[in-house]
Amino acid sequence: MTAFDLLIRGATVYPGDAASFEGDVGVTNGAISLVTLWHKDSTPPDAREVVDGHGLMLCPGFIDLHTHSALRPFEDPLLTPKLAQGFTTEVINPDGLAPAPVAPERRAERQAYLRPLEGGGPETWPWSTVEEYLDALDATRPALSLVPSIGHGAVRELVLGGGRVEPTAANLRDMRREVRLGLEAGARMLSFGLVYLPGAYAATDELVAVAEEAAGFGVPLVPHVRNEGNGLLEAVGEMIDVARRSGAPLHVSHLKALADESLIEPLLALLESAATELDVTFDQYPYGAGSTLLASILPGWAQEGGAAGTLRTIGNRDDRRRIALEIANGLPGWENILGTLGPEQIEIANAAAPNEDAVGRTLAEIGTDRGSDPVATALDLMSESALDVTMVLHYASDAAVRAIARHPLQLVGSDGIFGSRPHPRLYATAPRFLGRFAIRDGLLPVEEAVARLTARAADRLGLSDRGRIAVGKRADLVLLDPARYIDTATYADPAQSPDGVAGVLVNGVTTLRNGVATGARPGGVVR
Repeated sequence: MTAFDLLIRGATVYPGDAASFEGDVGVTNGAISLVTLWHKDSTPPDAREVVDGHGLMLCPGFIDLHTHSALRPFEDPLLTPKLAQGFTTEVINPDGLAPAPVAPERRAERQAYLRPLEGGGPETWPWSTVEEYLDALDATRPALSLVPSIGHGAVRELVLGGGRVEPTAANLRDMRREVRLGLEAGARMLSFGLVYLPGAYAATDELVAVAEEAAGFGVPLVPHVRNEGNGLLEAVGEMIDVARRSGAPLHVSHLKALADESLIEPLLALLESAATELDVTFDQYPYGAGSTLLASILPGWAQEGGAAGTLRTIGNRDDRRRIALEIANGLPGWENILGTLGPEQIEIANAAAPNEDAVGRTLAEIGTDRGSDPVATALDLMSESALDVTMVLHYASDAAVRAIARHPLQLVGSDGIFGSRPHPRLYATAPRFLGRFAIRDGLLPVEEAVARLTARAADRLGLSDRGRIAVGKRADLVLLDPARYIDTATYADPAQSPDGVAGVLVNGVTTLRNGVATGARPGGVVR
């Protein structure tokens, strides 16, 4: 009988939680069944397929802790931009945003709101509950494993609607019940989007109440904090307080300083101090630019009433004047992305008809061509494309990005958003962090970089079956050439997968060989 389905010989093995070594790794029935030191004179055991790993790195499959892939598998179950860089597991439904739970009468509105970030999914959503949504997602047979979060914003909208409403005690009980149902259905994080509606309406006590449900399941709170600009320290401090009061672990999404790089040092010190008493981590995409809805430049009041309300507001002459004044002058506690960064630093990543030609151009450039000021230009783009517009916003130096990347509490999340000209993080987060920052530049040891992409990320999710190369673990593996593995995607040409990925296995099945997807789809929803 053949001993192994696959045998990788002589690779430099990075186990995920220990020093590297030259070894042989065997796979049988989707699991790792052999890990041993390589000896040149040893006789290899029988295997259906033998791969020569000499000169290559063998790592556990990479885990992306922040993705916008909640609806993408309905269109592209291979998720090739993620697979081609070595990701085998993704966390979905970040930022408090999720396709479920959703009231049947609000499905179309939720779909319209999520479309720029997540895609539309099926033409008509057949689900209401989290469990129904996860069943539909699993039926797409994705190539990667998808780990769900339960979104606080989705829960709040289901219970309270989309308005600025303070929950009653009964409302809080209902919200807690929905969070609990999501966790029972398989969610491994409770995400918050405190800059997105309706999550932004929640007071701290509400966050604590729902966080207590997460604490009961031992899953982390994962917030997009209320302010990543000048109010950054206070916003992160709020979530530290929520974690302390609720007893839940805390994992801060896409850590950065949007307005002032001098905040990075005290920000990291704040998290270090909290980590002496709480379970605290954060994730980061390794770039000095972000990407989100163009509607995020609007003050909160202008986004009330969902997509329909926002479109009414930006079509009203008096409201447009008010928006322009507030962007020019700011509001207390408001992030004010456009006012802080300026129109030269904001470029369009994706835009629905009739504005496809705006993609890749800055608000300043588009405004000049249209003969209008940047605020009017942004409002017109959103109005004409029914809010289906995303942006890339440049805010930080490479030095600031690297200061966060080297910190020991850092883990990795791409925050990748699909689109016609996406942020390069969609295609190149892992090769930039591991290939450029660690292998090339020595910003951190290679073993450390691998650990953050694998074992520590799996531990953060409570996934004991993956993240390490050890006998009995799930055979999620990445075989790559360290001399070639580096990010090549740019802002001008982002759809570039890295070279040097010799193979990717998900659950023991080869899903990518020499940079080309095989078409195999052995992943699914992790519950």
